Amino acid sequence: MNEFMERDSGNQTEKETGKCTREKRGNRFQKGVLTGAAVTLFLTVCAACVFYFAGRGFVSENGIDGKLDQIQAIVQDYYLYGDEIDEADLIDGIYSGYTQSLGDPYTVYYNEEETQALLESTSGEFSGIGATMTLSSDGSQVMIIDVYEDSPAEAAGLKDGDALYQVDDHPVEGESLETVVSWVKGKRGTDVVLHIIRDGERLELTATRDTIQAQTVEYRMLEDRIGYIAVSEFDTVTYDQFKEALESLEDKALEGLVIDLRNNPGGSIDTTADMLRLLLPEGTIVSIEDKNGNVEEITCDGEHEFTKPLAVLVNENSASASEIFSGAVQDYGIGKIVGTTTYGKGVVQQLIDLGDDTCLKITIAEYFTPSGTSINGVGVTPDVEVDYAFDSEDPGADNQLEKALETVKEEAK
Repeated sequence: MNEFMERDSGNQTEKETGKCTREKRGNRFQKGVLTGAAVTLFLTVCAACVFYFAGRGFVSENGIDGKLDQIQAIVQDYYLYGDEIDEADLIDGIYSGYTQSLGDPYTVYYNEEETQALLESTSGEFSGIGATMTLSSDGSQVMIIDVYEDSPAEAAGLKDGDALYQVDDHPVEGESLETVVSWVKGKRGTDVVLHIIRDGERLELTATRDTIQAQTVEYRMLEDRIGYIAVSEFDTVTYDQFKEALESLEDKALEGLVIDLRNNPGGSIDTTADMLRLLLPEGTIVSIEDKNGNVEEITCDGEHEFTKPLAVLVNENSASASEIFSGAVQDYGIGKIVGTTTYGKGVVQQLIDLGDDTCLKITIAEYFTPSGTSINGVGVTPDVEVDYAFDSEDPGADNQLEKALETVKEEAK
């Protein structure tokens, strides 16, 4: 069973995976809504839906509540922009509208394009050039902010800070970040021409797309042989990256460890459990209870228990799988949680294939920490609370990380 966390709609940074955010999905849905009430109830959808809804109380003798025929007729007779109606948007609109009406922000319908992007994002592998892009603060430019090591982007000469103004023959100005990312992505082995501005000079760089593994883990050794591992999300590839980071630090005579889960929106429960098996003693990692009261326990054999001083950094954007991770560390007392109270998403989603390259992500259960605590709507409260304080005189300073280091050093005494 896999669990996925919906990305913050305010996130304007994307890998080439074209990750689906609520904002991007919202733009597509709103486009259909602007066609009028017919967006979710257009007649062309009726034939596709009647079979499914039959026997479920949705179909009356006059059609689905008798309204589809009425609305379709009104649209045909009066709608000013009827010639611009996109049937695909209408079909997506009715499915999206149905799931949105449940009032659960984590239950979402994904169309074919969005499903492919979602699967790529959760696997951590995609076909592209290996770079992360973001909109500039004023939204006028697409900026390159992270070029992966040994990637096609690096081989092409792309650098952090480059401004992308054209992809092949597509000007970037006025386009959404999602659209630009889709242009950069493509079939493995094909070329893409990136038109950039660097230090006022216009350059054309050609990159050959390849299979890229997202870099979800960063690590380094800090002072006093205290290791630092930052995990940006829990994708399929994350376990191997985390294990490699931990082993590399251990080889350097590791004395203590800080794991940074700040702004980590979550990901796969299976990946999270595998990572925790490298740290926890024997016992329950997390328990999951469905609507019928059935409980599944995910456990650890304790063979790799981490016994050195440990701190886990979290903040209000640490959610879902990040809370499973930090909650388990806290319950077993093997480390201190440092930062601010986490997001409070304690429910599990499962992806269900709808058979036509689309899928439904639906909330199926609630999870509980090893002590049996539900954090849904509450979050994990840190053992050591410290708000992030930006230092204008030293923008690179990180008072939360400094507190985590201090905490580990105290535990090492």
